[in-house]
Amino acid sequence: MADDQEKTEEPTPKKIEDARKKGNVPKSQDTAGIVTLFVAILAFLVLFPFISKELFEASRYFFTLFGSEIDKQKAVELAIVTTKVIFLAVLPLAAAIAIAGIIGNVSQFGFLFTTEPLAIDLKKIDPIKGAKNLFSLKKIIDGLKNTFKSFVVLGVGFVFFFKFIQELPTVMMFGLGDQLRWLGEKAFIIAAVMLFVLLIFAAIDLVITRKRYFDDLKMSKQEIKDEMKNMEGDPQVKAKIRQIQMEMSRKRMMAEVPNADVVVTNPTHYAVALKYDQTKHKAPIVLAKGADMVALQIKKIARQNGVHIVENKPLAQALYKQVDIDKPIPEELFAAVAEVLAYVYKMENKTL
Repeated sequence: MADDQEKTEEPTPKKIEDARKKGNVPKSQDTAGIVTLFVAILAFLVLFPFISKELFEASRYFFTLFGSEIDKQKAVELAIVTTKVIFLAVLPLAAAIAIAGIIGNVSQFGFLFTTEPLAIDLKKIDPIKGAKNLFSLKKIIDGLKNTFKSFVVLGVGFVFFFKFIQELPTVMMFGLGDQLRWLGEKAFIIAAVMLFVLLIFAAIDLVITRKRYFDDLKMSKQEIKDEMKNMEGDPQVKAKIRQIQMEMSRKRMMAEVPNADVVVTNPTHYAVALKYDQTKHKAPIVLAKGADMVALQIKKIARQNGVHIVENKPLAQALYKQVDIDKPIPEELFAAVAEVLAYVYKMENKTL
């Protein structure tokens, strides 16, 4: 009994879906942060010429206002120029960062919209519980982890920085343009190395986060049994299962149509596919049957595979209503079916 209560089983799809509805998803803050940071840097590099141009134009305008009296018209003009600079220079970068943040999260657990985490829960504002969470072991470990990552990233950056500093005596001999190019190149290298280290930490954090998430959702054998009982009692689940079973049965039935000797039709409402193998069966077998749209599909498959289609309204109705799939026809229909098969075999130069 104790074994049934141990959470050793992987979570079921329903358990995972229920957790998603509550907003409980595997989200790595490091991964979302590194994606946002990469996009922010890329967006800044792409937009830098445009942003610098807008800021230069704005600063030149602001300098023209020094020493002049600011009246109502000037104040309105100043507000318009400032708003324009914010809109054109800052908002594109902010929008890129916001979109990157969304992508960084959605790429981890897919699109999710739920209001359940926003529901009022007095337990969340319990000061005693809040204090316990603040000084919990998890918070301490997360704090140490973040401190360790910061030291590693800064340490790696400092190693490269110290290495480049040793080149300064030689760089001092360069011209100003070459010095600026050297400075930009080394700054780019340091930034790229630090970002690469952050990327490694983000990948590790993503793996750990997902493992911890699915470990937390693990179920006991008894929980799985209870869930299955509840699902079996759900009318919607039963209807869905029946729908899936019917669809699978229909696909198997349609796959047998190319093996038929003949398809007897109503001509529009019913279609019944028959197969007669004297070595296996004493009477012809119904391989497939259907009405309306299913009948049209049976006839379509028959035409595609060269199966003869014979119109016989009374026989098609009788076969559809009296004979189940994979069952032989009854004796009272032998004569009518034999007549149809004889006609088909005659066309194919076969004998009954």
